[in-house]
Amino acid sequence: MLIDIGDGGRLEVVTVGPPQGRPLVLHLPTVLGPGDLPLLTEPAAARGLRTVICGRPGYSSSTPRPGRSVASSAADIGAVLDYLGHAEFVTVGWSEGGPHALAGAALLPGRCAAAASVNGVAPYDADGLDWRTGIEDLQTLRAAMSGPGALIAALEPIVDQYRLVNDAVFAAAWARMYASEYGLGELVGALVRLGLSRGAAGWRDDYLALVRPWGFDVAAIGAPVAIWQGFALEHGAWLAARIPGARARLDAEAGRLGHLADFGAILDDLLDAAGW
Repeated sequence: MLIDIGDGGRLEVVTVGPPQGRPLVLHLPTVLGPGDLPLLTEPAAARGLRTVICGRPGYSSSTPRPGRSVASSAADIGAVLDYLGHAEFVTVGWSEGGPHALAGAALLPGRCAAAASVNGVAPYDADGLDWRTGIEDLQTLRAAMSGPGALIAALEPIVDQYRLVNDAVFAAAWARMYASEYGLGELVGALVRLGLSRGAAGWRDDYLALVRPWGFDVAAIGAPVAIWQGFALEHGAWLAARIPGARARLDAEAGRLGHLADFGAILDDLLDAAGW
């Protein structure tokens, strides 16, 4: 569904699970459009949660918003939840979605009951952290540091190449990246195609937002937060040390997907922190 969020903007939103269930706002990684990932949504539904997945501006049918910040996602989520009739929520951000979950925790006090960042990143200007440590897509992020023109020049050929690859080859490539044993390859490939179906605007603005000030201070977050980190552990440790009362779940053996493979544990911890 497309939901109006004000100023002429709309977000494409997918909900999975019981319509009357309490909402879990799920922020997906960069490049992925909004869609169902049963590995995550089925454990949520089993716990009575309604998973709300929003396509950030520029992805799929969501209206692009050049110059958006990480902080701006909080107001977007607030508008979506108002439309859906929900007040309080919990949230999980996966990878580059992690900062957006933290934005909700920081900027929607009284509504965000608890948040979890799973393999997320710290702010680009994080003091005492070499931000490049553990970051995989450094070449593209360096282009982001050079500004929108350099970044879009780097991204557009990649998007064009993706469009030329047939579905089977594309799915196989993502299966290799996202561990076929978890059944994510084909699904993630489909969400990448969805996210980039109208071009690179969402990808561009996600990366630009990551290398600019986020628009909030993680040290001011009042909601309970858990940091689940399986790689780029320095980023997780930095966040856990600066977010008041953060629960640190740092485990190098979990890698990119280990925590997500047991998403129920993340949800149980989240619901405990929220008092739900």
